[in-house]
Amino acid sequence: MDLPYYHGPLSKRDCETLLLKEGVDGNFLLRDSESLPGVLCLCVSFKNFVYTYRIFKETYGYYNIQTVEGARKQIFPNLKELISKFEKPNQGLVVHLSKPIKRTSPCLRWRRSKIKLEDNYGKNSYPGIRKEP
Repeated sequence: MDLPYYHGPLSKRDCETLLLKEGVDGNFLLRDSESLPGVLCLCVSFKNFVYTYRIFKETYGYYNIQTVEGARKQIFPNLKELISKFEKPNQGLVVHLSKPIKRTSPCLRWRRSKIKLEDNYGKNSYPGIRKEP
């Protein structure tokens, strides 16, 4: 799965620099978590601050733990659908995703990503998932 907004093992500091340099709310990207191997981070800018949401692998898809206090777990068959959901306003993020920050090089080859999106997260179906209209 080639996602232009997936930056691989990008550091938190470099992520913040990329997201905040334009000063636009809703800039976003995906990166590998620095503290939890195998976990992805959805990072989004809002009012000159970067908010980070962890995305954990589930057997057949992705789920994000809490977007807001008390929110139920949401399961997505792939990352594109997860991102698509949060591009809509009022879905539980601090601000909706509006502008993907695309990587300029192929996933920073100088530091190999520990996550293989195709192998670990590439399942395209999840039993019981209903697509919203």
